[in-house]
Amino acid sequence: MNLNPYAPEDPTPLAFTEPWEYELAFPRDPRGPGIARTTLRAVLDAHHLLELADRAELLTSELATNSVRHSKGPASVRLRWTHPVLRVSVTDTCPYLPLPTAPPTAEAEDGRGLFILDLVSDEWGGCALGDSLLGPGGKTVWFELVLKPATPPPPPPALAA
Repeated sequence: MNLNPYAPEDPTPLAFTEPWEYELAFPRDPRGPGIARTTLRAVLDAHHLLELADRAELLTSELATNSVRHSKGPASVRLRWTHPVLRVSVTDTCPYLPLPTAPPTAEAEDGRGLFILDLVSDEWGGCALGDSLLGPGGKTVWFELVLKPATPPPPPPALAA
């Protein structure tokens, strides 16, 4: 029984097709991408979207690692679900958008990020953020994964007469 008349009732879980959004901010620290991956998987598990988790983890790890390596400040990861699309955005303080390059060679030690985004995501992009009173605005790089409809079950076998 709720004795406080101003306290909200316990919330009902969102329906699968209802939109939701989560955001995690992390400092420029090499542990940040791992924490972002763990958080992303926990959110996708809670919303019964584990079939997107492996691809989302790989791409989030790539973008979050680049943020830690190439920016001088904190970063954030935002997850947004608008059925059937999961959009993951990584925002950091580096104002320069990544530039597409030729596919990396087998010996290359880096430069695979955009190539992986092209191969694994359903869509991706980025945008520079405007300057503010606090300095350069940075950038956001995002990707989308589309939840494919479940394969319909095969028709039942015909009954013998």
